[in-house]
Amino acid sequence: MSGHSKWHSIKHKKGAADAKRGKLFAVLIRQIEIAARSGGGDPASNATLRSMVQKARDNSLPVDTIQRAIKRGTGEEEGVVYEQVSYEGYAPSGVAVLVECLTPNRNRTGADVKNVFTRLGGSLAEPGAVAWQFERKGVLLVDKPGATEDDLMLAALDAGAEDITDQGDSWQVTTGPTDLHRVREALDGAGIPITSAELLMLPTTTVPLTDESDARTVLRVIDALEDLDDVQNVNANFDIPDDVLQAVMV
Repeated sequence: MSGHSKWHSIKHKKGAADAKRGKLFAVLIRQIEIAARSGGGDPASNATLRSMVQKARDNSLPVDTIQRAIKRGTGEEEGVVYEQVSYEGYAPSGVAVLVECLTPNRNRTGADVKNVFTRLGGSLAEPGAVAWQFERKGVLLVDKPGATEDDLMLAALDAGAEDITDQGDSWQVTTGPTDLHRVREALDGAGIPITSAELLMLPTTTVPLTDESDARTVLRVIDALEDLDDVQNVNANFDIPDDVLQAVMV
């Protein structure tokens, strides 16, 4: 899963540009609303909501906006009702893609997702066709200047982290989905700054993209899906070697 994890690191660095055009804030607000609706409005007893609120704070979403989103989720304030829906498909080169959405209109979103796959050389698949190739994990990123590998391992692994991997200029800490908050608290307590912490669907196997043209084609599909308003996360099982990734990101 290392190649896709590197892409996750790159996507995080692109977050500032996303926030400027409002996409990131819209995504965060929807995630908070759906978490509050499904598990209640108290972050202390709703682990998913707690994670979403922390992610929103990390990205400077105003506190009053967070509170209003929670109230809409619990029904205390009126708002658009969103539902969670996932779409599965294949990008070129046989790359499996799992698209997680929050939408007020399932038919519209499904048509938009299908159009991206069809237009860019991929194909939409039946439910269950690719989901088995992913598993939900907690993922934290720590910039290397913020911690040595030994200090990070001591704090993270003692708190229940599963793995720590080198992502170039950052460390990636992987946890079980229910351990994300505990590991984050341990890193905070150790004075280790965290650049992002979220729940993601990570691939269990990967497709190597060693050709620049193939890598560009797959990334074009991922970017187009992420640009759709209702899309929250795009998960794909590709692995791009460092030299190819540097070339396609120029």
